[in-house]
Amino acid sequence: MHPLPLSKRPLDIALIVFFCVNLFFITYIVDIEQLIIPDAYHFQYPSWPPAVLVDLVHWYGHNFDPVLMARPAWWRATIWIDAIFFGPFYAVAIYAYAKGKNWIRFASIVWASVMLTNVFIILFEEINGEHATPQLSRVLLSNAAWVIFPVIVMYRMWSSVNPFSAASSGQPKN
Repeated sequence: MHPLPLSKRPLDIALIVFFCVNLFFITYIVDIEQLIIPDAYHFQYPSWPPAVLVDLVHWYGHNFDPVLMARPAWWRATIWIDAIFFGPFYAVAIYAYAKGKNWIRFASIVWASVMLTNVFIILFEEINGEHATPQLSRVLLSNAAWVIFPVIVMYRMWSSVNPFSAASSGQPKN
């Protein structure tokens, strides 16, 4: 089966945008800052990420997300998963989703499963943990995409062995 052109797969365009945001902003700016700066209260600005973005991450953490500033070991473990595994996945997924490559299917299901697990653990801390947020609705809203998009990916990739074809996309065949 041949994949539908990307222009006829709007959901895949949304997923590609999500993967791009994660690759170019979340993983290697927001998250990498938390590995490069282990103590958010005593540090020197690194060469990467830029100081203005470090300040943005710290502003968000100070105002809304105390666990981001505390950086406990389990939190940093989720960040390492993001940096080592999710970042490369995003780069490959951007290509595969754009070109309609079915071989990304299994990796997508694995990514979605691990992402949902990580986000569940993080949100549990945000709601009820030692570093619970005082701004729960804002933090839940700012994390919603990392629940919604993995669920979409899981459904999309689980429902067909040829997820980019007309029959799988709910589109009529030409």
